[in-house]
Amino acid sequence: MSKPFFSILILFWRSEQYLQSCLQSLLEQTFKDFEVILLNNGASQPPDPEVLANFRDLTLKQIHSDINLGFAGGNNLAARSAAGEYLVLLNSDAFPEPNWLEILHQAAQTHPGHCFASRLLQADHPALLDGEWNVYHASGLAWRKNHSQPTAKSATSPRLVMSACAAASAYPRTAFEQAGGFDEDFFAYMEDLDLDMRLQLAGHPFLYLPEATVRHIGSGSTGYRSDFATYYGQRNLIWAFVKNMPGFLFYLLLPVHIFFNLLYLFTGIFLPSGKALFRGKRDALRGLSAMLKKRRAIQAQRKITPLQFAKLLDWNPFSPLVKILTINPSTKDQND
Repeated sequence: MSKPFFSILILFWRSEQYLQSCLQSLLEQTFKDFEVILLNNGASQPPDPEVLANFRDLTLKQIHSDINLGFAGGNNLAARSAAGEYLVLLNSDAFPEPNWLEILHQAAQTHPGHCFASRLLQADHPALLDGEWNVYHASGLAWRKNHSQPTAKSATSPRLVMSACAAASAYPRTAFEQAGGFDEDFFAYMEDLDLDMRLQLAGHPFLYLPEATVRHIGSGSTGYRSDFATYYGQRNLIWAFVKNMPGFLFYLLLPVHIFFNLLYLFTGIFLPSGKALFRGKRDALRGLSAMLKKRRAIQAQRKITPLQFAKLLDWNPFSPLVKILTINPSTKDQND
């Protein structure tokens, strides 16, 4: 049996109400050369066999973890069972349009070695964007481009970007493996940005494909601005900066990064999730030694220059202030 072109990785955790719609959207894809790897990521109630029985026409492989490995560990485990040339990450609360994989396949043929970002629409309000790609600011803050903005504001042609929201993204499997996959110390939140920056540094650009459209629920498993999201988002934004900001940019931008983290701490005094925010910053500092060790290994294998990396950053001096007022540094919701 020949290997599929795509291996689609789906994590199942608190997502019973979405799985059938997600799999139905894959069944309706015009491009058929793919397999689906469905991981029960420590869910107390596994996927309903009666639901899965409706999708016998899909090449569907089920694997299981007794514990929740987070988005990072769960996708790493699922990726080890993949046979496809490309790994496609898809949230179980994300529903691609029928031509989604066809567009990804065409892009992979014309842009070998690239990774790809999709256009996400809010599933319940498709006139609004859930986001286009992950913006990474020079300060080390990150957010989804045009989140909750009208679709009229979305880009109309493909463009190179820093990072893809992993709710619906694609990676050459060899590049993913060479980069070591997701950093499982991150567990969830900003782990996609961390991986994508490492791939950028290793010479694998990211291309945003505005016609590759996916409807996304979002916040279905953890809740918007929950303590869980605040803790991991605040901790991991420090780790992502320390590991990946290359060369002279690290030393140039470190004071700015420290300033905005202190500003986050100040705003945390007034927030219900303030304790989770403080714990995130504390644990980020406790893990700095390990992250600096990872930094040395990443930077030693860097294939692009700091100036090339700098062109992918957002340099708008006012953007971080707007972001901090929303008190949500993560680039996406935890994937189910």
